[in-house]
Amino acid sequence: MKVITVAAGIVLNDQHQLLLVRKKNTSCFMQVGGKLEPNELPERTIIREIEEEIGCTAQIQHYLGRFETPAANEPDHLLVSYVYHVTLDRNPEVQAEIAEMKWVDLNDAETALAPLTSEIVMPWVKQYLVASA
Repeated sequence: MKVITVAAGIVLNDQHQLLLVRKKNTSCFMQVGGKLEPNELPERTIIREIEEEIGCTAQIQHYLGRFETPAANEPDHLLVSYVYHVTLDRNPEVQAEIAEMKWVDLNDAETALAPLTSEIVMPWVKQYLVASA
């Protein structure tokens, strides 16, 4: 099985909605983020990808960990994700390869979500960020 390694960011607004993006020619919404460059640390990747994809400077608040899930848009690929809770310096705007961006409620049942988002991110946010707010 082929492996894709990425850094992914969890971005929440004041209404406890999750920022998700959909890349061009894909159907699933997912965390902002992307593939690591050769010899690039995941911490650097998430900052760079957020700048490229939504035009913001991010501050890492918390490192959740390394997770393995099926890749959303590449069949027969395993996604290895380094996941970070981040805050942004301004309102995000669609850039680069992003086709669409939206804020979704944590109980959203309509949006097509990547496995990382539905299996890892949303349960973590509900348990650790919203429950303590």
